Amino acid sequence: MVVPSSGGGYSVSVGAGVRSEIARIVGEIAPSRRCALITDDRVCAHWGEELHGLLAQGGIDTLVASFRPGEAQKTRGSWAALTDQLLEGGLDRGCCVVALGGGVVGDLAGFVAATYMRGIPCVQLPTTTLAMMDAAVGGKTGVDHPAGKNLVGAFHPPATALVDPDFLATLDRRTLAQGFAEAVKHGILLDAAYADWLASAAGSLLAGRTADVVRAVARSIEIKAGVVGDDEFDMGGRRILNFGHTVGHAIEVHSGFSVPHGDAVAAGMVAEARIGEELGVARPGTAARVGGLLRPFELRGYDPSLLRMERLAATLRLDKKARRGTVELIGVEAVGRVGAGDSATMAVEAEEVVRIMRGWSSSGRSP
Repeated sequence: MVVPSSGGGYSVSVGAGVRSEIARIVGEIAPSRRCALITDDRVCAHWGEELHGLLAQGGIDTLVASFRPGEAQKTRGSWAALTDQLLEGGLDRGCCVVALGGGVVGDLAGFVAATYMRGIPCVQLPTTTLAMMDAAVGGKTGVDHPAGKNLVGAFHPPATALVDPDFLATLDRRTLAQGFAEAVKHGILLDAAYADWLASAAGSLLAGRTADVVRAVARSIEIKAGVVGDDEFDMGGRRILNFGHTVGHAIEVHSGFSVPHGDAVAAGMVAEARIGEELGVARPGTAARVGGLLRPFELRGYDPSLLRMERLAATLRLDKKARRGTVELIGVEAVGRVGAGDSATMAVEAEEVVRIMRGWSSSGRSP
């Protein structure tokens, strides 16, 4: 499929074995036939040798740049270290970056590509469900800051993305589950039938059944492509994809990134749906239904202990979508339906979010 972008659009190929196309693609987009294969140490141990071999067989000279895994490595320091490696390796503007890994690798490698010599092409090879469902498509790249997630970055659409479910064979069940939070989000926003199918197929999806995984990945990419194609630079309709992420990012920051992204977004979606109910935007029972769709994937639901309430307002104000202390939350009206235009978002004072959430905590009620 093709994702529209200001650069003319880029292709996303989904299927077992599509990684074998990597040398051909790099040869087409990198005139010097050189690339930087950016990955993390864990992924490199599983797949680095194979990908390096595929590139070499296709006549591509490859510099491998690897870093320690984990969200804690998605920093300006890591960006600088990787950039230095490319410069020391003599890579020029005729080269490209190949991002092999999960969301952290995709964001960080994409940011290196966006800024290296004012921008070189990037090929995304996502190796986790989270990256396949979400991070590898859309063109957002960047790094975290102590104040919050993804506060430094750039829009840099990939030249192409190769989404190969074979990469998932090395992942455990909990890691597989993380990406399905984003898939369920797509259904909650725009396709209730898809959300229901995901919940019913959770067992086979978490077991890595290829046919179901390909179906889920393809549908999620289709939904996301339709949204980002209409709003590449996140100025309007694309904002709906932030559902669950405002509270979710606060959970990640508060935990020192010990809570995985999928769990944090799952908790954030339930919490934000409950805020919508409290404000009369969401149909009563929406938060409970959202939680029910996530439960089969064994994702952690909303838990007040995930947040330090005294720090929540300050964290929310630093969210990149916040404006003068007003937090922008997504106006999900019901599963499968989100408001249009200005109704797609709810402008809520940070202190009001804290008040509502503190009320759940003190009452012992769960959304």
